[in-house]
Amino acid sequence: MKILIVTDVWHPQVGGVVTTLTELVRQLQVHGHEVVVIQPGQFRTWPCPGRAGIDLALFPGSRLRELIDVAAPDAIHIATEGPLGWAARRHCLRHRLSFTTAFHTRLPETLHAAMRLPIAWGYALLRWFHRPSRGVMVPTQRDFHMLRVRGFRQLLAWTPGVDSRLFTLADAPGAGLPLGPLAHPVSLYVGRIAPERNLEAFLRMDVPGSKVVCGVGPMQSALRHRYPYVHWLGVLPRHELARLYAAADVFVFPGRGETSGLAMLEAMACGVPVAAYPVAGPMQVIGDSGGGAMRDDLREAWSEALKIKRHEARDRALHFGWGRAATLFVSHLSVLNRPRRHRPTVGLSEPRGAKLSHKRHHAVE
Repeated sequence: MKILIVTDVWHPQVGGVVTTLTELVRQLQVHGHEVVVIQPGQFRTWPCPGRAGIDLALFPGSRLRELIDVAAPDAIHIATEGPLGWAARRHCLRHRLSFTTAFHTRLPETLHAAMRLPIAWGYALLRWFHRPSRGVMVPTQRDFHMLRVRGFRQLLAWTPGVDSRLFTLADAPGAGLPLGPLAHPVSLYVGRIAPERNLEAFLRMDVPGSKVVCGVGPMQSALRHRYPYVHWLGVLPRHELARLYAAADVFVFPGRGETSGLAMLEAMACGVPVAAYPVAGPMQVIGDSGGGAMRDDLREAWSEALKIKRHEARDRALHFGWGRAATLFVSHLSVLNRPRRHRPTVGLSEPRGAKLSHKRHHAVE
């Protein structure tokens, strides 16, 4: 099958959605599917207000229509609700092409934190966006229920996977690479440094050992100044990120509004138990597996997580393999009911970033 994925986030941007889509494309190709990615690097862009490092396509309509026509896909998936997502939605509706969509992030809560936009308004806009979709792929049962209560329809459960070959079990915490030896226990956070991530709940915790933060975002400078004793690493290549996970004793996930929480799965695949609040993302990933601890008091969760054996965390992560996730994704797609067009022998050049090499990309949750 030839699958077209439209996304407003892609390399060189970093984040959980980029990582999820990168791994999804890789697995789809392994399964024999042809994948075309339409992403911001193929358009003129402008910086996303309040989201450093994220560039959005500027007036993508006509160019996007050309790319879709040349691709002549069997199925179309719109992964995000940004300018490219809206333009692809318009094109599909105009030409009566079926498509699926995804709910990757709680965008209304992010807009509320950054701009004080009422959350109900944000969900009303998303409801309008997803209404014509043949299926909205949702990563957690909590989000599935929340969206249904808010009037969303055609919801489909789809949880992304984790690369269990790259993120492998370490029997004991390592040497804290790339920082050198650190005082244990090592408490690690990986993700965007942004208001919606509630990072200060982790930074304020009075716990022994060392705290390590890996990621970038708009609050980075202010928090580094406020918490100088924390080890701040920025963005790491994926293979170094795997070594960093393996060096930690506990992974702290302080967010309250995220969806799947890919970084939790990566940490658990390395044998690192997770400490988190009992909210949607952690409840989906950790559940009652014993691979992490969830408490309303994050420090209590941290203390309990330290007692968890590393193989128990790893065992839970292995339930989220990418092979199964890719197969389920394909089963959710809506195949276009139209004859395949003849593909021109001379046409648009290969879009930048559309083909993936075997080189691991930089990414953080």
